[in-house]
Amino acid sequence: MDKPLLDVNGIEVIYNHVILVLKGVSLQVREGSVVALLGGNGAGKTTTLRAVSNLLEGERGEVTKGAIELRGERIEKLSTAAMVERGVVQVMEGRHCFAHLTIEENLMTGAYTRRDGRAAVAATLDKVYGYFPRLKTRRSSQAAYTSGGEQQMCAIGRALMANPKMVLLDEPSMGLAPQIVEEVFEIVRDLNAKEGTTFLLAEQNTSMALRYADYGYILENGRVVMDGAAAELRENEDVKEFYLGVGGEGRRSFKDVKSYKRRKRWLA
Repeated sequence: MDKPLLDVNGIEVIYNHVILVLKGVSLQVREGSVVALLGGNGAGKTTTLRAVSNLLEGERGEVTKGAIELRGERIEKLSTAAMVERGVVQVMEGRHCFAHLTIEENLMTGAYTRRDGRAAVAATLDKVYGYFPRLKTRRSSQAAYTSGGEQQMCAIGRALMANPKMVLLDEPSMGLAPQIVEEVFEIVRDLNAKEGTTFLLAEQNTSMALRYADYGYILENGRVVMDGAAAELRENEDVKEFYLGVGGEGRRSFKDVKSYKRRKRWLA
């Protein structure tokens, strides 16, 4: 089988030299796929994305064990800028936009590292507006005065301006109305299908993520407790009970019930 685009192998992440957050996380992302990192708040999803994009240092975190490879190259020691040059761009949780800049100015900041000329950048901008027509309408509006959905689209569009091969998308549904969430995920699907953009996305909305992803990893307390094709996870009884709210009491931790030990066949 061909090598994955991204191979995360048994990584541990420690914050402030003492707080162990990831405890041997392994995952793979194949080129041209949409892979979802699932789990509740504090499961380790954001930390996993930051380990890949090398944004941990700003949070006083570091990968202390394991390896992360992009196309077979070890990348743990590379700068975030070097990751962008290799085509890996992260969209941070919380719709980070430059509030005082217009939507178009925000988008153009994403092309800062491009070296292929103004015409190519202009073509990418037109493409972004094609996927996000709402942004074209608001192109001259200050980001601070746009809606949460428009800011999320702007953040994704800005990442696309770097012409990435892989986008790391952190909690794209957070704080958005269901209709806007669906719109954002539809655009992710379109970008994946038409542009071949690979996505690794962290998402608490398990139901939505599994509708649009090809493969999923479920994290709890810094460990992968289950993984599989998205279609299989959607039909898995444990996932239905613990993450899709089917079976009675909404989302619970695997460890909250007596049947947990009986069901931990997926754990090493």
